[in-house]
Amino acid sequence: MSKYEEPAPWDDGEYGTGRTRPPKSHSGVIAILLIAVIFLTGTITLLGFMNIKMFQQLHQKEQEPALSICINSEPEELSNGANSGGLVQIDANQAVAATVPAVQFPPLATETGGLTLQEIYVKCIPSVVSITSEYRNGKSTGTGVILTGDGYIVTNDHVIENGERITVQLTDDRICAARLVGTDKASDLAVLQISAEGLTSAELGDSDALRVGDSVVAIGDPLGVEYRGTMTDGIVSAINRNVNVNGRSMNLIQTNAALNSGNSGGPLINSCGQVIGINTMKIGAFTNSAGVEGLGFAIPSTMVKDIVEQIITQGYVSGRPWLGITGESISLFYQRYYRLPSGMYIADVAANSNAAKAGLQVGDILISVDGTKVYSQTDLDTLLYHYSAGDTVTIIIYRGGYTMQTDIVLEEAGTAQS
Repeated sequence: MSKYEEPAPWDDGEYGTGRTRPPKSHSGVIAILLIAVIFLTGTITLLGFMNIKMFQQLHQKEQEPALSICINSEPEELSNGANSGGLVQIDANQAVAATVPAVQFPPLATETGGLTLQEIYVKCIPSVVSITSEYRNGKSTGTGVILTGDGYIVTNDHVIENGERITVQLTDDRICAARLVGTDKASDLAVLQISAEGLTSAELGDSDALRVGDSVVAIGDPLGVEYRGTMTDGIVSAINRNVNVNGRSMNLIQTNAALNSGNSGGPLINSCGQVIGINTMKIGAFTNSAGVEGLGFAIPSTMVKDIVEQIITQGYVSGRPWLGITGESISLFYQRYYRLPSGMYIADVAANSNAAKAGLQVGDILISVDGTKVYSQTDLDTLLYHYSAGDTVTIIIYRGGYTMQTDIVLEEAGTAQS
């Protein structure tokens, strides 16, 4: 019997001959990587084009004088001279026309017998006009109502807001240039005047005599002048309805007569063909997932008559507060490029106003009023609705690297501007 050696403990008696499968192919991984590279390259290229386009747009805006910002390379020490007014430097962390003759409208008419819808339209359509307001970046359209034979027209302030050129189209297709007589943002009313012959003035009815369920019609330009002269009918759905509009509460007439964009500034008319309201807003059809219809609102004629008379005779509405400055919002680009805080860029400070006496200057950035942040003129106007002329407010501004605050007494709009 031959001897043999015991196998080593690690020897299991099985011997491999190497890999019998061919090496795995990596073509799938390579393809995925190539697709990823192509996608990333395309994304980077697209972002580059978008960045160039945005820069060009911002560069064009930079040429506009309305937002000419002067930035000093080094902050200047505050002067104690006359220009500083009442401004006090604080820690940045604390920052949060020509004389017009008096116009007296006749008393509001009372209802005397109803008219058919056709008769109402024939009576009222000559007094309804189409309004186009052109501004820097486009235009807006709305409706207006002729109030007097010498060309005074009432519409909504938001129809002509920021308008640089306003035109009025009459029902006989004449187009007239309009002069802005005055506005009242608190009531969303504005008064224009045109020079034209043969104008038909509307008859103002008494909105205080309205009852829920009274028949009414609206005439205007829904969706623009393409559909001008459209009449819709409905009823008075509610009276003395308090509605929040841009931060202020307005007492309005509610109606289910169809109103759409373009009807703003047009008349709401009773069954006698008398204007008992100026249409101002609606709650849209896409307010919620269910949709909302038939919720339109008009400014009562009693309020319209009072405010329009004040605007025509004195150029303003008594008791409205005014800070003495106007401005515009600062884009995020300007904030980052010039390292500016968010706020409202002050584009104009009225001479001899309390703001000017307090030392405010064009180029300052208004940060807050009584601790409430302000980003635009709309924010400022909305905030002032809660104050009265004579109230004192604490404002915080930014100038040349410093944050400052001062107290300013609000003036009565119109008297301070005259």
